[in-house]
Amino acid sequence: MVKKTGQPGYLQIADDLREQIRGGALAPGDPLPSTARLAEQYVASLSVVKMAVGILRNEGLLIGQQGKGVFVREAGEGDPVPGGDVGEQLTEIRATLRDLSERLAQVEAELSKRRS
Repeated sequence: MVKKTGQPGYLQIADDLREQIRGGALAPGDPLPSTARLAEQYVASLSVVKMAVGILRNEGLLIGQQGKGVFVREAGEGDPVPGGDVGEQLTEIRATLRDLSERLAQVEAELSKRRS
């Protein structure tokens, strides 16, 4: 379930799925539950779940197969991720920085509220 921690829901879901992958609960080759199922599980909207899955795909932890679903990526499968193109890497870095800036602003706002 997505909690009201100040961290965006899609990041909470991505973090949880990442932990499941790294912890072995979701093994290489395992299918990810459907977007609808994940939305129910995390009590979140479909768009929030899609954003979380997109993050993990960009990190190279998940891979989509047209018409079959999304799967935990096998080690050494496909091209190295993130993309080899410098422009793509720069775009990913900028998106990550934007996300981190938003998270930092939320933390600072929360700390400011607690001090008041």
